[in-house]
Amino acid sequence: MTGVLEYVAGDSLLHRLHPITKLILAFTLCASCFVTAHHLLILGIIAVNLGLAAWAGIIRRSITLLVSLMKFSLVLFTIQVFFVPQGTVLFSLPLALTVTDRGIAFSLLFVLRLLAATMPLTLMLSVTQMSDMANVLTRYLHIPYPYTFVLTTAMRFIPLFTEEMLGIIEAQIARGIEFDTRNFFKKIRLLLPLCVPLLISSVRKIEGGAISAELRGFNLRTRTSGYKRYCFGLGDMGVLLVCVLLISTVVLCR
Repeated sequence: MTGVLEYVAGDSLLHRLHPITKLILAFTLCASCFVTAHHLLILGIIAVNLGLAAWAGIIRRSITLLVSLMKFSLVLFTIQVFFVPQGTVLFSLPLALTVTDRGIAFSLLFVLRLLAATMPLTLMLSVTQMSDMANVLTRYLHIPYPYTFVLTTAMRFIPLFTEEMLGIIEAQIARGIEFDTRNFFKKIRLLLPLCVPLLISSVRKIEGGAISAELRGFNLRTRTSGYKRYCFGLGDMGVLLVCVLLISTVVLCR
């Protein structure tokens, strides 16, 4: 999942949309999967996410994210299915554990919502530059710039921390440490000592970033300080209409 939050340059319609429109589209896709309880509709939302990713040229990234989330969802499904005792018992297991039809349906709905709600946010961040996101949050949504700066900086640092961690792991592999082990607990035991150098490196980057922001007049930034202007076009109107139709469909079919 390396780089899933990084911006991918492109000239598709999704890249050219107003950042507010992208936020509304992502929020609509996320909200739709929680409004409806139909598994097929949520699968349709996942398919829409993949279609939008293919349109924007980031289908490989979306598939990688989907596969990674499915592995995590499989663990959640296995755990969740035992905590819904209501319904018809399909089979019983030791330690008084039972699997019911309602338990399977609820657990499947739970993991599908996880998949469908995560992908739109990744899609939005992949086609929107962080500077544009900060500008519209401050200018149009009237969010104070310090809060916007914290949000966008945290998103920027996630890929940097990932690359830093990979560099530390490669250095340890060069020293003969076996990080390719399939033993989960052994891998955790090997990774924990690496958190110290990663933390030290992160603190240095944060301190440098804070000094840089102060030198660029961070405290003088206001809602109207941004020089870039964003205009709504026909594409934005079409996407907003699709959002209305989508939320209306899931409300009627809930």
